[in-house]
Amino acid sequence: MEVDYLVVGSGLTGSVIARSVVDAGREVLVLERRAHAGGNVHDHPHPSGIRVHTYGPHYFRTSSDRIWDFVNRFASFEPYEASLQTLVAGQFEPWPPNASAMARLVGSSWHPEFQGQPDNFEEACLAKLPRAIYEHFIKGYTEKQWGVPARTLSAELANRIQLRNDDDTRLMRHKHQGLPSRGYTAFIARMLEGIPLLMQCDYVRNRDRVRPRVLLVFTGPIDEFFDHDLGRLVYRGQRREHEYLPDQTYYQPCAQVNNPDPANGAHVRTLEWKHMMPRRYAERIMGTVITRETPYTPEDPEAYEYPFPDARNAELYRRYRERAEQMSGTLICGRLGEYRYYDMDQAIGRALVLAERILAT
Repeated sequence: MEVDYLVVGSGLTGSVIARSVVDAGREVLVLERRAHAGGNVHDHPHPSGIRVHTYGPHYFRTSSDRIWDFVNRFASFEPYEASLQTLVAGQFEPWPPNASAMARLVGSSWHPEFQGQPDNFEEACLAKLPRAIYEHFIKGYTEKQWGVPARTLSAELANRIQLRNDDDTRLMRHKHQGLPSRGYTAFIARMLEGIPLLMQCDYVRNRDRVRPRVLLVFTGPIDEFFDHDLGRLVYRGQRREHEYLPDQTYYQPCAQVNNPDPANGAHVRTLEWKHMMPRRYAERIMGTVITRETPYTPEDPEAYEYPFPDARNAELYRRYRERAEQMSGTLICGRLGEYRYYDMDQAIGRALVLAERILAT
């Protein structure tokens, strides 16, 4: 079987590229190894009526009008601005720590712990934080998340750590924030509407059965594309334990509560999906659904969620990327293909740029 443009993977990157290329009048086929489209951007209804994000919470936000206009082609969005908390010494504290929390926990005249050029994640955090904040909020969470001492991780990982000089409790302050009113599954289905899609089709095992005439867009793991012949990249995923509490209206004060203290269990966070629903719907539902997420290192590519942020994996990825750049007729991209963590708006923006390059050539 042959097709002009073959897109492997129907996550955000693959779906956005496929939609853009089809809109330009080109022939596209999308292959998806899972039984559903959307990659990790997927949700499903609990029997109670509460919508659960299958692969963890996806808070959509962007400051780009172009990206906002693009996603609104496929869904209407309910306003939603995430506010997270962290369980510290039995108390709920805002995440990221705001001005009041910092003053209460370490006083108003604190100073960063580390001076100089950081060589690892721990030093990078201490270069911008007092040790007490790092120890209470970040160290335990990070070591649970990655399964290694924080000092062995890349310093660049600390770029995501923020401090706030005001008491705004929102996680992000992007211009546009919300959740698709009918859910992410419906959002992706609308984006792929009219595009041929083969589900439960593993391209890596069926390379000879479907061939692209013009371009292969591969959004799976880059090491898997090359049959791991240089070695395996490490990824992390989450085991999710769901619990329905029929007699509780709400379980916790917000949708996400981080759990950095190892003494409180191996899970890194507890999610309560009812908080992410519009109040007019949530009030009609009896009970609540919570999900505890516990990190692990999966072997199945379908469970890959986070590229591992250390020097060994960065070097191995660089070697795979050099080979990929030398191939004609093949584009390896997306979070797994580029071994890089993208927020949803970043993934969409990147895919739109890649689609423009594809169509220009």
